[in-house]
Amino acid sequence: MLDAKIPDGPIEDLWDNHRFSMKLVNPNNKRKFEIIIVGTGLAGASAAATLGELGYNVKVFTFHDTPRRAHSIAAQGGINAAKNYRGDGDSVFRLFYDTVKGGDYRSREANVYRLAQVSTNIIDQCVAQGVPFAREYGGLLDTRSFGGAQVSRTFYARGQTGQQLLLGAYQQMMRQVEAGTVRLYRRSEMLEVVVVEGRAVGIVVRDLITGEITRHSGHAVVLATGGYSNAFYLSTNAKASNASAVWRAHRKGALFGNPCYTQIHPTCIPPSDDHQSKLTLMSESLRNDGRIWVPNEAGDNRSPDEIPESDRDYYLERKYPAFGNLVPRDVASRNAKMMVDQGKGVGLRNNGVYLDFGDAVGRLGAPAIKERYGNLFDMYERITGEDPYQVPMRIYPAPHYTMGGLWVDYNLMTTVPGLFAAGEANFSDHGANRLGASALMQGLADGYFVLPYTIGDYLAPLLGSKPVPTGHPEFVAAHNDVTARVDHLLGVGGTRSVDWYHRELGKILWEYCGMARNSTGLEKALSEIPALREEFHSNVRVLGENETYNQSLEKAGRVADFFELAELMCHDALHREESCGGHFREESQTEEGEALRDDENYAYVAAWEYRGVGNRPRLHREDLDFEHVKLSQRSYK
Repeated sequence: MLDAKIPDGPIEDLWDNHRFSMKLVNPNNKRKFEIIIVGTGLAGASAAATLGELGYNVKVFTFHDTPRRAHSIAAQGGINAAKNYRGDGDSVFRLFYDTVKGGDYRSREANVYRLAQVSTNIIDQCVAQGVPFAREYGGLLDTRSFGGAQVSRTFYARGQTGQQLLLGAYQQMMRQVEAGTVRLYRRSEMLEVVVVEGRAVGIVVRDLITGEITRHSGHAVVLATGGYSNAFYLSTNAKASNASAVWRAHRKGALFGNPCYTQIHPTCIPPSDDHQSKLTLMSESLRNDGRIWVPNEAGDNRSPDEIPESDRDYYLERKYPAFGNLVPRDVASRNAKMMVDQGKGVGLRNNGVYLDFGDAVGRLGAPAIKERYGNLFDMYERITGEDPYQVPMRIYPAPHYTMGGLWVDYNLMTTVPGLFAAGEANFSDHGANRLGASALMQGLADGYFVLPYTIGDYLAPLLGSKPVPTGHPEFVAAHNDVTARVDHLLGVGGTRSVDWYHRELGKILWEYCGMARNSTGLEKALSEIPALREEFHSNVRVLGENETYNQSLEKAGRVADFFELAELMCHDALHREESCGGHFREESQTEEGEALRDDENYAYVAAWEYRGVGNRPRLHREDLDFEHVKLSQRSYK
């Protein structure tokens, strides 16, 4: 059993009391500590900026040429916060309740409540930084609704919210770079965590331009490296997004929590051919004004303007009248798949459903819709050649966010002391399904308002100790392991490209461990993935050399990690014999075809221990207690 180190007391007071009880590092002593942060998205940049402002010495690493390219920039629709500016019944408790319920009762109540509490501070912080949130006519900040909520709590900057928030965190981090408290390492990829006497003390990185492998020591290491949905090959993530940092940490002893919990986002542009390298997300905010429908009859290939209202099935409005098109992502995704599987898919490949703005344009006028979603409509038209003001968008679910990640306790520390995980890199806040607009909220909460306290509590007893020298045998061993891995990939000299193997792995994962899974399919995946992995290591072709910019080598290392992670995802999915969130076990469903949880047997976090390639991982459990949000079958009707 795992100890999440949740404080005692009323949930409303947990975080305040915990902050008061934590050990502090006084301002003059902070400069005596070295902190390593990997990743410069919202979680990493905000943590680096805040810790640098506090006086710590921070090293921050990104594999991008600039931190501004971190994938947080791609988030579109907004960020949740319990400000209740609309006076529509929102509160910290309601945000907490909606998040636990939306995650299908598989998240830790204490962490979620803290997230809801600090959400209000995030908006104030970002406004002070100059983030250009949308405003109403009178100048107040505007909000809109997102799936899984009946209140308007999502703050936004058109369809560019992630970009604007990242620029705010980035400028604060660069202010600390200029001040000298933060040292920024660009084009540097972390390839190993160094653990000495059970404690994380540094990392080994490879310079992506020169191939040089270097060692970096610190008193603590923070991983803020995002999610792993690119294991599916086709996903909404940027092509460079990967799981290597968290996976290398997992191999060094950090347990991996709920790896099969991967979010399938309902509003993505469907694939147009068999050779796409990624998918494009259309913000969930579009479901505020767009209506989702399919033809009533299977095989109806008429253009949407030729299908009268009487021949349309607005299936979400029909099935879930209380929430309609704003049901949570897992519900919307599963129902879209159901419609396509019934032969009602639309488009040339019959692989989508319509998201129609005809009613909204008629009611509000095109200028109002353009003001709200103009850049999203422009992006859709550039990709598809269709004008969504005139023709309904076509959407279909795709792998997006990952709720699984490194297991962390209430302090965001993994099972390796001194190794912290923030943002999407940890598992902690979203359960089996993330509500829309909560990713940005969690990343900034962790970086601005949680880690600066909890990391100090860890560091205080280490006062007077120096960072472990990079000549320590464990640093040397980690360096040699990285070198050997690089040499192996370059030396295989096979016949197939890295992308070919990645695509084949993605097909297996999507088919057997995607939205719908069953024991037969998962067992098949667990036989096919190891075989494909062995072929990869004996037949992959990686061109070029180490001592140069080599994207083929970069991808090969990341795909090698995806193979091992994919196997763990399938083990986790096979062991969890329940439907939960977007993870639909065909053996576990209600008479109406809805997801059926098994709270008696599976109301816990599954945290897996690495036991070597090809060996079955060991399961550890963190039982989940629900004192404030009572377990019940979710209903959005």
